[in-house]
Amino acid sequence: MFDEEFGEPFGDGNGEVRGRVRSYAARRGRLSPLTRERMERLLPPHALPEGPLDPAAAFGREAPVVLEVGCGHGAAALAYAETHPGHDLVAVDVFTPALARMLAEAERRDLTNLWAHQGDAVLLLEQRIPVTTLAAVHLFFPDPWPKAKHSKRRFLARHTLDLVASRLVPGGHLLVATDHPVYADHARAELAADARFTVTEGERPSWRPTDGFEAKGLAAGRVVAEFRAVLTA
Repeated sequence: MFDEEFGEPFGDGNGEVRGRVRSYAARRGRLSPLTRERMERLLPPHALPEGPLDPAAAFGREAPVVLEVGCGHGAAALAYAETHPGHDLVAVDVFTPALARMLAEAERRDLTNLWAHQGDAVLLLEQRIPVTTLAAVHLFFPDPWPKAKHSKRRFLARHTLDLVASRLVPGGHLLVATDHPVYADHARAELAADARFTVTEGERPSWRPTDGFEAKGLAAGRVVAEFRAVLTA
């Protein structure tokens, strides 16, 4: 369910959702008629069923399942789904207009392997994604929370790495990209400290388009750091 007035799941507006720190920034604003129409028409056929995810039942086939955290307008999610028709991609975001735009583009491209979830990706991992379910997790250009007092809100942390590791299949991987040097250093340190992952740096996925935050970062002369962390232990 989406918040029709403000365009995001309900929270207290102060960085807390259901009693814990959240890893995304609140956005406020009423939904346009177009956004409401798209969500009402397009979200139900692309939404995850209620309860714990059973991929075969939810998606109608046995296939690798990939989770994208913070998909935004969905450029990367759409590209992955289009170039990997044998996989199912679950795109997660809290911002209603972004999801609506992604779903409209998925309809235009006739993509049947792109699924959407509006809400907190950490809660989804905690409550609805069973262990050893995911082939990969994608985290592209997350909010860097650059201020020291906000760093606890970064998605990459011990708790979320524990969640990701437990939900990945053996040999599954986590992809991270950021154009923020402080977040790159943070990601490098967090991943290097986790012995469960074998990490390589600098390999950009050929299928990912240079849209949105990546394009802005490149235009500003920033360097994009890429991490691939494979679950090996």
